[in-house]
Amino acid sequence: MNPRVLEIPGSVIRSIAAKRRPSSIDLGLGEPSLAPNPEHFAYAMTAAFERGMKYTANAGDHDLRAAIARTYRYPDMERAENVCVTTGSQEATFVTLKTLLDPALDELLVVEPAFPSYVKMARLEGVTVRTVAMGEDQDFAYDAERIVAAIGPHTRAIVICSPCNPTGRVLGRAQAEHLVSALAHRPGKPVWLIHDEIYREQTFTHDAAYLADLYPHTVVTNSLSKSNALTGLRLGWVLGPRGFVEQAIKTHAWVTSCADTFAQYVALHVFSELEGVREHAPWYREHRAAVVAALRASGVRAIEPEGSFYACVKLSPGRASLDVADELIERHDVLAIPGSAFGAAFEGWLRLSWVAPLDRVAEGIARLAPYCERLAPP
Repeated sequence: MNPRVLEIPGSVIRSIAAKRRPSSIDLGLGEPSLAPNPEHFAYAMTAAFERGMKYTANAGDHDLRAAIARTYRYPDMERAENVCVTTGSQEATFVTLKTLLDPALDELLVVEPAFPSYVKMARLEGVTVRTVAMGEDQDFAYDAERIVAAIGPHTRAIVICSPCNPTGRVLGRAQAEHLVSALAHRPGKPVWLIHDEIYREQTFTHDAAYLADLYPHTVVTNSLSKSNALTGLRLGWVLGPRGFVEQAIKTHAWVTSCADTFAQYVALHVFSELEGVREHAPWYREHRAAVVAALRASGVRAIEPEGSFYACVKLSPGRASLDVADELIERHDVLAIPGSAFGAAFEGWLRLSWVAPLDRVAEGIARLAPYCERLAPP
């Protein structure tokens, strides 16, 4: 068997989630609890009966690609040719890495804490991975100076997820401009930015930067999973410069031929609606305010989310996050994800997904609070 596969461990997140019981307070998986809008499915069913369920072009339905490009309107990325429709954002990321990076020459820089798939996908391809950790003393805020300092001579791409999974931090404009300026002035081949925008529609600050607005060598990955509560639909996209996307389409075609046709009908209706990918945004904003209030009332040290639907809490000194996560589910019936799943720098933290009903989230926080570092009283 492929030794690279044998060397890559399975998902800690999924192994913890598998311990969930019917009675559990689930603060684990990044799974929206809202129901999807049935109008999207009604449109797709009609389209399926009228047009059939044939293959689309490898790159996806042309009208859908055009609608995605129009929605985001990044400079020089406003046409259908700038989009490849994929089987979720996971495939979008894999296709991007496989298309951009030469395993014999190139290195990927991953900004941590980070969702573990970036590192694992790169290693599966034989690409060297370098990581750079944001500072715990700043609650893991994005620090362009740290990122720039970590770039090596073989770095050809940097992955940034903003809003971040797990921390909920958002890359602000000043830090983004600093990063982009440094990259623009580097000699030699360009260093690409891969911006994972999966939580874009759960952004709670006005200071959010979108790298494709600032830097031409940017590839954006995204999907309908979080924005529209459609995780199981597996409909995502790559959005980038036309020359890159032309090559990414070739990679995508050999990975999965084309995305599911029914899913593309659903997505076309999402993007044709006035609210579109923003239809659930008000709920998240209101829910986030209540969760932040519950965290403050608990007295635990927490990172209040600027985006995404996660909050992270600091464990008491000396507590291993995996041990605490196991203990929480076994003794207290609370599911939370250990920080160690997101990189060594995030050991000693827990990630909480706060999409459950507010009373359940508040009860979960109360049950895990004894394991957490306490804030000094005001």
